[in-house]
Order: sequence, then C-alpha cells, then structure tokens
Amino acid sequence: METLFESFRIALELTPTDYIRSFHDKINWNNRLIGLLGQKGVGKSTLLLQHIRKFDNIEETLYVQADDFYFSGHRLFDLAYDFFKRGGRRLYIDEIHKYKGWSTEIKMIYDKLPLISVVYSGSSLLALRKGGMADLSRRAIEYTMPGLSFREYLNISNGWSLKTATLEDILKGRVDFPFGEHRPLKYYEEYRKKGVYPFFAEDDFHLRLKQAINETVEHDIPNYAEIPVASAGKLKKLMYVLANSVPFKPNYSKLARDLEIGRNQLPDYVEYLTSSQLFNTLTEKGTGDAILQKVEKLYLNNSNIAFAVSDTKPTEGTMRETLFLMWMQEAYKVTSSKISDFEIDGITFEVGGKSKTGKQVKEAETAYLVKDNIEYAIGNSVPIWMFGFVY
Repeated sequence: METLFESFRIALELTPTDYIRSFHDKINWNNRLIGLLGQKGVGKSTLLLQHIRKFDNIEETLYVQADDFYFSGHRLFDLAYDFFKRGGRRLYIDEIHKYKGWSTEIKMIYDKLPLISVVYSGSSLLALRKGGMADLSRRAIEYTMPGLSFREYLNISNGWSLKTATLEDILKGRVDFPFGEHRPLKYYEEYRKKGVYPFFAEDDFHLRLKQAINETVEHDIPNYAEIPVASAGKLKKLMYVLANSVPFKPNYSKLARDLEIGRNQLPDYVEYLTSSQLFNTLTEKGTGDAILQKVEKLYLNNSNIAFAVSDTKPTEGTMRETLFLMWMQEAYKVTSSKISDFEIDGITFEVGGKSKTGKQVKEAETAYLVKDNIEYAIGNSVPIWMFGFVY
C-alpha cells in the first residue's frame, strides 16, 4: 500500500495547476460518490489531481489507478477499508473501468464506509449499465467531461483568460477574442486538426490520439460490453467505415451486410462507439422520449479524430458540421432540421463556407448561416469559430 501513496505523491507533484478547466466548477465536489466520465485523453486524470492539489487535505487523500499491479492481488474494497483505518477520508480511483466488478465494490464502500468519499473516473462507456453490475444510480452523481472547446484551446495555448459566450451573444458576434495582432482563423485551423485534446502541443499528437482510439475500440469496449474477442475486429472495421463516411445516415441493413455483422447487433455496436464518445448522434426533432427519437445522422465526436483515422483529408463540410455539433451539444439540445443542417431552440442553422447563401433557409422563421473563413458576424452570417466559445 505504501507504493500507492508514493505513486500518488509523485503524480501530484508533476501536475500543473496554472490552468484548470472551467468544467471543474460544474462538479459538486461535496457529493460522497462522484463519477467523472469521458473519452480517453480529454484530461480526466489531470483534473482530479488538480482538484486534490488545490482543495484537498493531502494527508486524508489517496489517488490510485485501477489498473495498478497492486490490484492483481488486492481488492478495491480492502484498500478503501485499510485507507479508512489510517484516517483516510477521500479516495480517488482513476480508470475504474479497468477493474472487473468495480461497481459492486464501489457500492460496498459507499454503504459500509460512510465516512469515505469516493471519486472515480473512467470511460464514458460506464454510462451503459450491463446486467449483473451493481446499480449506483441512486448513489453516484456522474459528469461527462468533453474535449477542449476552441475557447479553452486558445486559453491554454496562449495563456489567455477568455470568457464563455451565450448563444445569444454569439449570434450577435459578441465573443471575448483579442482582435488586433491575433487573428481567429489561424488558431481555428490549428484547433480543428489537433486542439480538442490537452496534449495538442506534443509532436506525435495524431499518433497518440490514434493509439487512444485503438485502445478504446480494441480493448475497452470489448471488455466492458463483454463481446467476443473476434467481434473487436468488426467493431474496429465499423469505426473505420463510419470515420470515412461521416456524416453517416444510418442504413443498418446495408451496413450489416457489408461488415458481416448481425442486423440486430449493429445498433449495439454503434451505441458502444457513441457512448465511448468516438461518435455523436444527431436526432430528429420530436416531442416524445429522447431515447426513442430517430437518429438522423452519425458524426465523429470531433474533427481531430478524422485527421487521425481517415484515409483521406476530411472534407471541409464534414469538419464544419462535426465541430458545430460537438460544441453546441455541450450546452444546448441540438436536433436535425427538415430544411437545413441543425436546429436549436427553434433557430435554424445552415453550416457552410464563406460563399454560403441563405437560399436554403429562406422559409425558416429564424435562421443563421454558420460560415468558416470569415472573422466577424455580419447580419445573419456568423463565423463558425465563435460557436467554440459556448463552453
């Protein structure tokens, strides 16, 4: 157990606190059981360690990784119990999806050690509750951490402190950008290629991202969903097909035949990819249960993934729509539009290039053209990069 404390202190000392994402303040850290979910590489581990450095009593805190060799011979509950006897009060468990039967032991810790608070992090797949796993819905408060917004990318890469903007502000062109010697299109071009993940400054960015994606598709999903090892290859092939054809309008019958996957299995495979935040779904506008609403299109979660896994250079149109959906889904309910690309709170959005006209949305009551390659909002034309300030 001493090695766990030593590893924790080393990780803590190496964690920078010069920039802490605003997502930190969305979490109610006073809850006894908190789950921090998100795609691999978005910065969950860093956020946990930053919180510990800034706000916790180190003597009463322990941070561990669930795939540590320690757990090959020890149970998670036993660790928590020994930690409690040493005066421990706050236990952080990273990568918890790599610990088999994790939810049952977390439930035991919660019920039997009421003086200990637990924060766990893991793949967004944990949102998919499989049969036989303990139900934590009445105990845990879970938060899903997104990739960096354009605003966050600018703040980290330039040492700025730009503020978020509401949709109303964005549509009026009011965003906190330091115009002058700084030009937004230059930064936007960099961001869409490798700005969604906190390790964007590393030279081997796309290689690291591709490895993280492979880890999710080849190991995390098969292990968590308990699908046969042979199916992992089909899952990876599905990921490859979708990545090279997004936005993808689901035709499950044809896709199942092409990939030699059962028609009834395919929706589950797609759900695994979307739940792990590799893909986003765009549903049609409806008034019923959101779960039952039809999926209109599938998009990659963000444009960085396209540059990492696609065979060819991603199309400009796809990149624009992908980023708009990623950003706006974090703050608003986004649905498909019958006459255009997207609809948010009754407002129609047509996403296109600099020369895009309003012909397609002339029948809409309220509509805006979301364009790249422009710097300022003029009339109903709004630069796409401004929407990256919504969170």
